[in-house]
Amino acid sequence: MKKIISYMAISAMLSGIIPATAMAQTTADVDPSQYGKPYKNVPDRRDVSMYQVNMRSFSKEGNFKGVIARLDSIKALGVNVVYILPIYPVGVLKAQGSPYAVKDYRQINTEFGTLDDLRALVNGVHKRKMAIIIDWVGNHTSWDNPWIVNKDWYEQDSTGNIKHAQTWRDVAQLNFKNNDMRLTMIKDMKYWVLTANVDGFRCDYADGPPADFWKQAIDTLRNIPVHKLLFLAEGTRGENFNAGFDYNFGFRFFENLKRIYKKGKSVKSIDTINSRDYANAADGQQMVRYITNHDVNSSDGSPIPLFGGKKGSMAAFVVVAYMKSVPMIYDGQEVGTPYRLVFPFTKSKIDWTLNPDVTAEYKKVIAFRNSSEAVRRGELISYSSDDVCAFTKTLGAKSVFVLSNLRNTTVSYTIPSNLLTYKWKDGFTGSRSELNGVITLAPYQYIVLKN
Repeated sequence: MKKIISYMAISAMLSGIIPATAMAQTTADVDPSQYGKPYKNVPDRRDVSMYQVNMRSFSKEGNFKGVIARLDSIKALGVNVVYILPIYPVGVLKAQGSPYAVKDYRQINTEFGTLDDLRALVNGVHKRKMAIIIDWVGNHTSWDNPWIVNKDWYEQDSTGNIKHAQTWRDVAQLNFKNNDMRLTMIKDMKYWVLTANVDGFRCDYADGPPADFWKQAIDTLRNIPVHKLLFLAEGTRGENFNAGFDYNFGFRFFENLKRIYKKGKSVKSIDTINSRDYANAADGQQMVRYITNHDVNSSDGSPIPLFGGKKGSMAAFVVVAYMKSVPMIYDGQEVGTPYRLVFPFTKSKIDWTLNPDVTAEYKKVIAFRNSSEAVRRGELISYSSDDVCAFTKTLGAKSVFVLSNLRNTTVSYTIPSNLLTYKWKDGFTGSRSELNGVITLAPYQYIVLKN
């Protein structure tokens, strides 16, 4: 960002009338000019299929250029929003190498490249008719972030020492009762919209900062002219929807899905999760759900061992993609990566030559989602049994009927009588499908029908 300082201001600073620290704050208050042209085709929040990029693991280079080299492959999956992990310098003091220990909100981590490299990535995403959002770490900073000199910007204990955040001792907890800190953070978020032309933010640990801060931030950012922005809360708090987020995060869905696969929990439990997750949602606000992401991949494992191999993980993903959420794919998931990409993501790399059959299946599943407005926007009616996730999505005269066997055993499922009267076609092939009273599903088999 260019710093615009008048001659009189410089003279005042040099003469000691205005302290240098105050001058730095003054120049930071000046918004940068708009870089490039804002992307006009940011999708409706109901129509998103999201792809998560972890730069450190994504390519051999581990940088922006490594992502740019594979943008065509990302686009070929059928996704329309790319989300990248934090781009900022990582703190060194008390550090664990975490990209979520932000050292400077307005700088780029040199391991990923330069501002020009980021702009090239954003331009490349937009050129391929996708939007791009970046990770925002709003709850805490590294201990060597320049903000740390403003002690009242951070929470303090009874002896005046700055607190660490939650159980994360490598980061310092911000104080959202301080208005100056809040306004500066919002300015810094705005900086990236204008300077790099990004299309929104995935907000880390969104349940930490108060909901009224997020409302203040989102209201301000949505008032930036021309830009249409998307906001994803990494949280489950219903107030996040009230604050203006487009999305909450599927923590509960993922944990419940693990219990279905590993402990035999009833598939009907998903209906309860749906009711709870969407209690505060309105106007097409959605949950973002997944069968892996950078956190659970590192801590729990990849979808292959978690959800019954290739077939089992695809049966789970069909539910994610079609039932009641916006689906997110984590890099490497689409090639069936069987190993973990372990925090802080500096060692393991994705082998993009693995499992082309898995990649083809992901493309097929996402393509049907993209083609079906009923899937993306239709009304859900669940017909699940204890073993089979079964549901219809209906919009006007168009209906989709999905059955996904989430067990590694053959299961018989009784078709609801009201669905037997439809003239169904296979959603993937278009061939006619006759339904009788009972259908037998092979282990982890899924069937997608349309009328």
